[in-house]
Amino acid sequence: MAKSKYETHVLPKLDQIEEWAKNGLIDTQIAKNLGISKDSFYKYKNAYIAFSDALKRGKEVIDVEVENALLKRALGYKYNEITKEPTKDNPTELQITKQVTKEVLPDVTAQIFWLKNRRPEDWRDKKEIFSSGSNTIQITLED
Repeated sequence: MAKSKYETHVLPKLDQIEEWAKNGLIDTQIAKNLGISKDSFYKYKNAYIAFSDALKRGKEVIDVEVENALLKRALGYKYNEITKEPTKDNPTELQITKQVTKEVLPDVTAQIFWLKNRRPEDWRDKKEIFSSGSNTIQITLED
């Protein structure tokens, strides 16, 4: 009996699949790299826990990095900018000529995005208010 494409195309590459996911490749790109169809990709993902887990592990790493970058951008941060120039004696050797602390101001768009996703009940664009009593009233507020 012939081996399935899972055994020949996917199983031997679980470590590589995890790396592809860490590098931000989406499912369709990973399927293409494996030489399998999108339908087979999702079938294998549901049927084989090792495959599903490799994808999850890889995606978790990059998701956390993006979350941290978004939070950092939302709050603002400081960083040191270092300028290096060639020395007079040896033009291939670089020396530090200036070090400046710079500040990236908090980004309102990043803050809004963060809050809408982390606290949707307080920050979503639509809010529904219900009144109790003999008459129930629904009011929808939109920005």
